[in-house]
Amino acid sequence: MAQQFHLTADIQLADKLKTKWQAPSNIALVKYWGKHGMQLPANPSISFTLNNCHTETSIKATLADQHGFHISYEGEPKPSFEPKIAEFFERITPYCPWIKNYKFEIDTLNTFPHSSGIASSASSMAAMASCLMDFEQQLTGGKHDKAKASFLARLGSGSACRSLDGQLVVWGEHEQTPDSSNLYGVNVENLLHENFENYRDTILLVDKGEKTVSSTVGHELMNGHAFAKARFHQAHDNLTSIKKALKDGDYDSFIKITESEALTLHSMMMTSHPYFILMKPNTLSIIEEIWAYRKETGVPVCFTLDAGANVHMLYPDEYADQVDELIKSKLASYCQKEHYICDQLGHGASRL
Repeated sequence: MAQQFHLTADIQLADKLKTKWQAPSNIALVKYWGKHGMQLPANPSISFTLNNCHTETSIKATLADQHGFHISYEGEPKPSFEPKIAEFFERITPYCPWIKNYKFEIDTLNTFPHSSGIASSASSMAAMASCLMDFEQQLTGGKHDKAKASFLARLGSGSACRSLDGQLVVWGEHEQTPDSSNLYGVNVENLLHENFENYRDTILLVDKGEKTVSSTVGHELMNGHAFAKARFHQAHDNLTSIKKALKDGDYDSFIKITESEALTLHSMMMTSHPYFILMKPNTLSIIEEIWAYRKETGVPVCFTLDAGANVHMLYPDEYADQVDELIKSKLASYCQKEHYICDQLGHGASRL
């Protein structure tokens, strides 16, 4: 329960604190879409933790009579971020009451385009939560609590709780996953067969602009959605199936579930009220090229999508050269300015 994350250790306030952390984005294989309560998922999800697509956040805290903060992005003031950060601080205060005694100078940057459907809120909130847990460790003399960092990150962005630890993370209560929780992500990388070690994710940037519909709005549209109940049931079943595929090293089953989940996510968007489409024509062209290439060559490359137009290509490391040739010869032309990001599985947040 959430009570376990209430602070019970003694605090020794310091005049000044500073730290810097980076946290990666993640790409869900079984998608979370729909929530309830305080950032609780309507269905469980499982994701690969990425490595190169990450947020770096540095925070300086100064003891003050009144809590406050200033946030900048790549060194420039970013007032548009302030409402989300203010809401985050308000939500976590019951669990980190010491923050009321500090003013914070926050500077952050991404290694990938912001708000384009590569889960920038996940990496940014995971980095922020890691910094704050670092401060709490400094003030209490305790250990860095990854579970609490994941819990806090979730209060800023649901999927952020999957960016703290491990190559493979489950979030959401799932009968077939011991210790799974709606409150934080659970590292299940022990499930990964050697076939999925060093797995690659190349992100084809079809559209680097901000999404026309935010994920927050999209989640809310699952309330009362005609297909919501069936979708939530499907997610539980797919999580059970994909865990088995990952453990068995079964590429075929992994591909079928992963691609179906991506298309299901976007079908929920297209059948909500109001309905919306985040895919672009080039998104569909890339998908068709991937299907044709896999059928022709037998290379186990597949796609998934986040809540945006960009395409994540997932494939084993041993096929990196062949897939890179496909991208350069055909797929890059569908990308905005032929830009794409080469990524791979990572291990979560780390102190810089």
